[in-house]
Amino acid sequence: MYLDSAVLEPILDNPRMPELLQELQTCWKNEQLHRAAFYEKIQPGDKWEFINGKIIMHSPAKEKHTEARQRLSYLLQTYVSLHPIGVVRDETTLVALQRNDYLPDIVYFSSEKSRLFEPDTWKYPAPDFVVEVLSDSTASTDRGIKMEDYAANGTQEYWLIDPDKQAVEQYLLDEKTSGFWLYSKKTAQDEIESQVVGGMKIPVAAIFDEQSKMEVVRRWLK
Repeated sequence: MYLDSAVLEPILDNPRMPELLQELQTCWKNEQLHRAAFYEKIQPGDKWEFINGKIIMHSPAKEKHTEARQRLSYLLQTYVSLHPIGVVRDETTLVALQRNDYLPDIVYFSSEKSRLFEPDTWKYPAPDFVVEVLSDSTASTDRGIKMEDYAANGTQEYWLIDPDKQAVEQYLLDEKTSGFWLYSKKTAQDEIESQVVGGMKIPVAAIFDEQSKMEVVRRWLK
């Protein structure tokens, strides 16, 4: 229960708890006004996120980041087209959680969730599967608040792609703790299988090498 959490204990034990609660309510109200302004300002193509009350503007991605994202997105899109079990979206998809708004590199929604999407949908629920490609400017956020937030909102699987090491960290949700745990760590010599995108198994090298990617696609199309 939240009342037993270490986060709330200092407030619950503080004789000024009523004042602190009022201050928190004021902060929350102001943050929601700021978030509403964010929704008014953001335009298609903007690489903005709203995290803990702040608008975060991202710099352009490096080539190694873009290539890894595009290859994996292509593989996921192809697999889901051949096995209609859900939909894949990319970095233009605004995921609106309880407090924060993110633009993940790649997301997957099961058919159960995606059948609720409409042509004018532009704010999306927590995905079933999220991929983030690490960079120097985003690594701390990808490993920090985003991991915590996606897990708290029920995302089942989370991949971190490291273009420099050509490696993938695969995290799965622990339902009891509402947190991710490291299920596997793979390198370019390994294969990796999603536990959420049913049956999708690829060599890690296909994320970083065009020829390997196309070999996987040709095998699927046979």
